Amino acid sequence: MAEPGPGPSRAREDEPCPVGKEEAAPPPPKKRRLAGVERYVPPPRKLNAGVSFGAEHFAETSYYFEGGLRKVRPYYFDFRTYCKGRWVGRSLLHVFGTEFRAQPLAYYLAAARAGRLRLNEEPVRDLDIVLKNNDFLRNTVHRHEPPVTAQPIRILAEDEDVVVVDKPSSLPVHPCGRFRHNTVIFILGKEHGLRELHTLHRLDRMTSGVLMFAKTAAVSKRIDEQVRQRQLEKEYVCRVMGEFPEQEVVCEEPILVVSYKVGVCRVDPKGKPCQTLFQRLSYNGSSSVVRCLPRTGRTHQIRVHLQFLGHPIVNDPIYNMEAWGPDRGKGGKIGKTDEELLKALVEEHRSKQSLEVLGIGEEDLNSSSESKDCGNSGDCTKSADADPINGSSCPAEDEKDPERNDVAAYPLNSDINLETLDKDKEFSLCGNRDGQTGEKGREEKDPLCVECRTSRRDPSPKELVMFLHALRYKGADFEYCSSMPEWAMEDWEE
Repeated sequence: MAEPGPGPSRAREDEPCPVGKEEAAPPPPKKRRLAGVERYVPPPRKLNAGVSFGAEHFAETSYYFEGGLRKVRPYYFDFRTYCKGRWVGRSLLHVFGTEFRAQPLAYYLAAARAGRLRLNEEPVRDLDIVLKNNDFLRNTVHRHEPPVTAQPIRILAEDEDVVVVDKPSSLPVHPCGRFRHNTVIFILGKEHGLRELHTLHRLDRMTSGVLMFAKTAAVSKRIDEQVRQRQLEKEYVCRVMGEFPEQEVVCEEPILVVSYKVGVCRVDPKGKPCQTLFQRLSYNGSSSVVRCLPRTGRTHQIRVHLQFLGHPIVNDPIYNMEAWGPDRGKGGKIGKTDEELLKALVEEHRSKQSLEVLGIGEEDLNSSSESKDCGNSGDCTKSADADPINGSSCPAEDEKDPERNDVAAYPLNSDINLETLDKDKEFSLCGNRDGQTGEKGREEKDPLCVECRTSRRDPSPKELVMFLHALRYKGADFEYCSSMPEWAMEDWEE
């Protein structure tokens, strides 16, 4: 999506801003209408400071566990946004047709007939309605989340100031793109009663290890100051291809984001400056365990630098793929344009039916928007909430535009009789809400949701693990460590 125009700028549902603000709905519009009077637009509400997620959000749905995976029962969800400046004076139909092409116009027409599109909290009856400044749009979608590993989040330390966890691989830190409940923030809130947490740093979705949260704004501010003063030390361990050099290696190649949508970076002179220190710990004859000390915090920095050095992480689903060419990107040699590289990466994962491993779906690829960096130093290179209407965007972490949902890319099933929708069942939660474990149970199908009728191959638990682990996080007055993962042991063999 392009940047919002001159319209008001407000936080949206799930946007990971520092104070966690949510976009508040405007007050109900006045019911009295006078002939000849322009359509009334209620004034915007002020945002209430505070954390984004509480009991009402955690209760939206529940988990179940199957085949070593944590799964989320599909649920109904509202994506909300105020009218962007560039939308003013345009019809809803035109906005949907030009900016939210992941869904066909037939879907939005059907959604309006089903009462799922609301403007200023009133049902949209006519998509030809012209948008005004401060218009508030709400889109109700049936939301499906990708599965993540069933491995539990382990609490490493907790006191009145901070909580430190050992994050499993495949979990985003906070809601983003297609992920909401299958995130560290939601799992800690739902299963550990840890709420109102302040994110201090982030890890890639596929990276495991030490992750630290502040419990108060004061503690968050104090540690943020240490970050600005470069007083924090982070240590990672990984397993890479081949025999890594015995001597210490320093890589200072600049890194450029190729695609925020797919989440791909590469070394490029036009990129941002960065530095990583590498030290080999062991070599088993085919792969090496390497200690990584990043001095800067660019997206995918360790992974991109290792690829450049010719030693990509053994099971990296992005930077150790054939799409990068015979040398797999060593020395920055790719031999493809960025567009050709992205196409090759997507096709390689499509052929393996493993797009879910990237945390993206066909809807993300079909969307025409390429979003800004959301600032997540982790797996997320896409903007938080890049599509506020349907909500998919970040491959690893957020939701910014109200019209993109998890099913955004799929065509509407023409066999659905939209005129006979059962209003009572239409918004019932898919699945059984009782309990957090056990069988999936009988699920109701949503009449507008193609995802409900789409069969997908689940990733295996093994596919959701990448051999990159945050081992230590140290500040001026604290130090937290996790245990060395099994795959990092010197005698480990696959």
